[in-house]
Amino acid sequence: MHISSSAAVYVISVAAELAGMHPQTLRQYDRLGLVTPERTAGRGRRYSGRDIAKLRLIQQLSQDEGVNLVGIKKIIDLQNQVDALKHRNEELEAEVRSRMTAQEREARVFAAGTVGGDVVSISRGRRPQGRPEPGALVLYNRYRRG
Repeated sequence: MHISSSAAVYVISVAAELAGMHPQTLRQYDRLGLVTPERTAGRGRRYSGRDIAKLRLIQQLSQDEGVNLVGIKKIIDLQNQVDALKHRNEELEAEVRSRMTAQEREARVFAAGTVGGDVVSISRGRRPQGRPEPGALVLYNRYRRG
């Protein structure tokens, strides 16, 4: 059985033990908005694997890097903004690729190739390269200018 990292399954005592902290510290972080666990119907806190990872990051920034809690909150907020922007950027890139593919499909032109009469795909406004073979069928549009 695999538990998703976003599934809120850990009670505060287990989460505190997994993160190497005191449960009161987790309550303080919840009040400060550093880690916001899900709540049960009885208002009990339930922490996910992601929450545990965030708690460990907070501990590392606080103890190893010497960052205060206000600084840690700012770092987490900025990281959340970066993640949201990356996600939005991926969505926009996919949309651009989709639209470019649609434009390319609409702009495709087919012509008889100059060698052997094979059908070739060429860009709109272009002609097949080379000279037609003797006796090859050449399309003529009398209304075309130029």
